[in-house]
Amino acid sequence: MDMAGDTREDVVIVGGGISGLATALALHRKGIRSLVLEKSKTLQATGGIVVHSNGWRALEQLGVASYLRQTADPILSGQFSSLDNGKPQEMPISKEEMRCVRRTDLVNILAQNLPLNTVRYGSNVLSIELDPVTSYPVLQLQNGTSLNAKVVIGCDGVNSKITNLIGVKAPNRLNVMAVRSITIYPNGHKFGSEFKMIKKGDVTVGVIPMTTNQVYWFITGKYFSQEGFKISKSSKLIMNFSTESVKDFPSSIKEMVNNCWLEYLHFSEYIKYRSPWNILCTHFRVGTVTVAGDALHAMTPFIAQGGSAALEDAVVLARCFARKAVVGGPGEIGSKLMVEKAFDEYLKERKPRLLRLTFESTLLGKMEETSSKLIKLLCIVLMVVLFRNSFAHARYDCGKL
Repeated sequence: MDMAGDTREDVVIVGGGISGLATALALHRKGIRSLVLEKSKTLQATGGIVVHSNGWRALEQLGVASYLRQTADPILSGQFSSLDNGKPQEMPISKEEMRCVRRTDLVNILAQNLPLNTVRYGSNVLSIELDPVTSYPVLQLQNGTSLNAKVVIGCDGVNSKITNLIGVKAPNRLNVMAVRSITIYPNGHKFGSEFKMIKKGDVTVGVIPMTTNQVYWFITGKYFSQEGFKISKSSKLIMNFSTESVKDFPSSIKEMVNNCWLEYLHFSEYIKYRSPWNILCTHFRVGTVTVAGDALHAMTPFIAQGGSAALEDAVVLARCFARKAVVGGPGEIGSKLMVEKAFDEYLKERKPRLLRLTFESTLLGKMEETSSKLIKLLCIVLMVVLFRNSFAHARYDCGKL
């Protein structure tokens, strides 16, 4: 498969989002060079992302936590309100560090700490296969070239091309729509440092202050229209849908939605997630190919751990790789068997953690989706039995890099 135009690399990371950039940076901190293939022309990131204390521990290992803390204020309290019945009540919030950062700030600081030319933009991976002679991965790119690699790490999200080689089942779909964006308040907002959730009927609005002038918000609810794909392609249609969804909410919420940044407005007609049974039963490695981030553990957003878990992946993967797969000089990759053992160790460490995260987030997602009182009751019972401490997931420490 050594055709004209073929290139060779040691470590290739597919996907230049949070997971891919964090993995590249973690490897870089361990003296291991990688190439990140990103299909877009520039770094793409919209909206905000909640980072719990476990995520901040990972960011500290990556060496970028102190900068990011300057861009986002801590969330200190929470409030839940039902407009159907009941007065506002206190909503439990983790006593440990919790902040909502702009995704653009996160991906930019990760990228800025990488060596020059680590990220190759406009590199769309069409497929991956194993060379029949060497058993090493070969990537086919949209520009017609082939890339021969010793190692491939798929960080290409919930619709991962790399999982096709591994034989991973397609993610499940939760019939819950989601809209998200950021609203700027030039003269400051009045939400303080409180995470607010307001519910009316099947619609829930979440408001998370980022700074004194920026608020990240989301709308979730049951949605079964056939127009979802059409809506997702038009900011105007998303805005119309959003304003209609909150028409019976307080004026502060309606103003927040109406004044949001259109370029950050994002609509999902359903939520994709990987079931805990899929995590448990799948071996996420073939040869020297594995996955991380949403490609490994796409989860519903109801415990806000997808991003932090991806940061954990990066630290654990780089630690295992440096310990098991590097020989001789700095960053020198060992044999195929050594790489396989490194990835097996990484997956062995991550699976118990990811099993709990996906189970908890799936239960909460099912409670949001279902109309069955019996299923809701079953989910509540399982939550009480298995996840009595609702913020135990934030106390996890992925360890030193």
